[in-house]
Amino acid sequence: MKEFFISRYRREASSPEERRALVRIDDAGIITYADTYADPVLGYDAHELTGVAIASLAATPQDNPLSPTHRESLDSGEPIMLTLRHREGFFFTARFSVRVDVADADQVASASILPRGEEPLDPRLLKLTENSGQLGIWQVDTKSNNISWSDGLYKLFDLRPGTDISPEHALFYFQEHQHRVRALFRRCLRSGKAFSRDLHILTAQQRLRHVRMTGRALKTGDKITSIAGTLVDLSDRLQQREARTEIEQILQGVLAASDNLIMAVAPDMQILAVNGPMVHQFERTFSQRPRVGDNLTRLLADFPNERRLGQRLWERAMQRDHFTVEMPLARQERELPVFEIRYQRLRDAQGHTIGAVHIAQDITHRMRTGDNLNYLSSHDPMTGLLNRRELLHRLNRALKSVGEGKPGHALLYIDLDHVTRFNETAGAGACDRYLRELAGMLSTRVRQRDALARISADKFALLLDQCSEVEARKIARNLSDKISDFVFEWQGNSLQTTASGGLVPFGNGSRIEGAEALLALSADLCQTAKDAGRNRVHVHRDQGSILLESEAQALLARLKQYVSEDRINLMYQSLRPVTSATWGEHIEILARLGNGDEEGGVWLPDDFLPIAERFDVARDIDRRVIRKTLNWLAQHKLLEPRLKHCSFNLSLASVLDDSFPAFVGQQLTDSMFSAERFCFEIRESDATQYSDAVTVFCDAMHEVGCRVALDGAGASVQSYTLAARLPVDLIKLDRSLMKDLDEDPVQQVMVEALHRIAETAGKTTVATFIENDDTLRQVRKLGIHFGQGFRLSMPQPLENLAPATVELSTGKIG
Repeated sequence: MKEFFISRYRREASSPEERRALVRIDDAGIITYADTYADPVLGYDAHELTGVAIASLAATPQDNPLSPTHRESLDSGEPIMLTLRHREGFFFTARFSVRVDVADADQVASASILPRGEEPLDPRLLKLTENSGQLGIWQVDTKSNNISWSDGLYKLFDLRPGTDISPEHALFYFQEHQHRVRALFRRCLRSGKAFSRDLHILTAQQRLRHVRMTGRALKTGDKITSIAGTLVDLSDRLQQREARTEIEQILQGVLAASDNLIMAVAPDMQILAVNGPMVHQFERTFSQRPRVGDNLTRLLADFPNERRLGQRLWERAMQRDHFTVEMPLARQERELPVFEIRYQRLRDAQGHTIGAVHIAQDITHRMRTGDNLNYLSSHDPMTGLLNRRELLHRLNRALKSVGEGKPGHALLYIDLDHVTRFNETAGAGACDRYLRELAGMLSTRVRQRDALARISADKFALLLDQCSEVEARKIARNLSDKISDFVFEWQGNSLQTTASGGLVPFGNGSRIEGAEALLALSADLCQTAKDAGRNRVHVHRDQGSILLESEAQALLARLKQYVSEDRINLMYQSLRPVTSATWGEHIEILARLGNGDEEGGVWLPDDFLPIAERFDVARDIDRRVIRKTLNWLAQHKLLEPRLKHCSFNLSLASVLDDSFPAFVGQQLTDSMFSAERFCFEIRESDATQYSDAVTVFCDAMHEVGCRVALDGAGASVQSYTLAARLPVDLIKLDRSLMKDLDEDPVQQVMVEALHRIAETAGKTTVATFIENDDTLRQVRKLGIHFGQGFRLSMPQPLENLAPATVELSTGKIG
């Protein structure tokens, strides 16, 4: 935290009546307080400055009082001169001087934990301790033979605090333990050893309480002057133990008398009870013999699917009173018996959940009539949708069917957001009923040849057969909207939620091996959608690189950390006119993640974009870069006449996002820079694969007023058609055309052809990666309009584009 005095600087000596505004700033540079002199000095009322960044008052970044250039002067106590912007819009020179400089982090770091020592306890703290711990404190003075105790002991004995009571009367409440208590006191006085005994008392209201008495001798020098200790009420704990013992005894009788599979489990998944038939069937299914005291999760460590499913069922059993499912104990290739399993929650006398029990009855014989067995093996019993096993079978079949010239497929993973809260708001069973109704609605919204399955509790998957990526995106968005709009009325409650999704298109050339890997990848994408804010669908793009899942997840975690912490650094590279003089700045915005200080250094787009596009985080990065650039430009109004062109690279996710043009239009609403100065670059590979969608995108961006560029033109034979027909404004030549351009006549012909096509269509051409004079001369000879590359301009931090500061007699400008 820093406190500044701010005053207007005048060349003449300051008068005694000089007005100084006091401003308090936190470590993030945000104003948290300003006094009444803020109005005459800065033009703002005190409440208007609260929550405003101090940097926003500075004329330039160099005038920020918290910048490193001013830190040394302020730390030494010297005032500094800065140029500020008055609320009325004019600039003036201000004097800054520090009043208080204490870092917020330092204040926290100065705190420490110390031993309390021998200071007397505050009576309120003592009362709080006794009430929360159900205990009382007593002390016997050996000289006077008087007993003193706290209010907690009065409460334990059901006496009004302060009641006149003698030691004999107090011992009376111990009933048959009176002689034992006297003996404990005598032994402690004689030997000085502490004691602890469990006893029971009969209170003044004839209530039996189990207590634990502890005591120790207190000495003055070598002489024992008193005995002190506590009396703790153990009644609740003993009652819970007795209730648990009673339940276990009842369970043992039920276990021995039943042929059904019975198991009781504690909240920590420890087995409380299990009968012989359950032990036999469990060992036959999982090759593990369960015993009382074993942890069920550890027993199923080698069966991850069954472990996760079982854990969810037991957790649900401990949250509800009861429910029933029909399923085999495991999802295995071999045929297993089907059981009707009834789960029941176990409570103690106080209503606390102490575990759950399930009773499973073999119903295989009932299911083996007609086609029931085949149906149950491939369908979810609650919703009637396909189950996970059948979905994997169809995914494997789809993966084998893809090939050269054949249409691709897509897998959509859907995870409902916060659906488990329905049981809390609408009662037990509401969640299951909602899922059944939702499954029925979704079944009517998918094509007949598609496969809709319920994977687990609130997770679904949809296999889109022979479906292009563009069409799959539309279907995914449509289903997401249908789920958001779906309302289920149940017992006077309106149940409604949203869904997050992960979409994985796959077809010829896909590097995904196996249905399990495909399903796991879609689940990972769905999780990134949840982390990004829920109620959205993330789409996978195959970058052609093979990464281990652990490597991909590590890179994804790093990427998400950088994005969430807004460690996105903006750079720019200039575009220079090479055939004619053009005034103004023409730039391309470049994004870098992190900085050189942390391990790994700066993360370049070629490194992080494959992961960002694989898990559909690139769309979020695109928007953050655009928003951050516009915010920076808003702080440098003097750039408005200079900046003629500002372009951004776009990921495929943004190009295919129908809401992106509206987002750009909204961001430009309050901008002083006209929309025609901003250009959005589409990769030639994306335009080739999604030409129709890109055409729609270009038209939408033109309606906003922005321009569009085709980046990487010349990388394929389709480039010439795209340059002529695609409604873009700029054609940026691919890097491959620039290499050896001055020596290769074939490349010169290709570049000239693209340039002539672009000029005929009224488009501007940009030659990229100009790195030497020879290439520059050839580009100029061919008539290319603009050039870009290290020979013309190196990438620089965006801050270097800020207008230079000019010293005038009236203050600083720029």
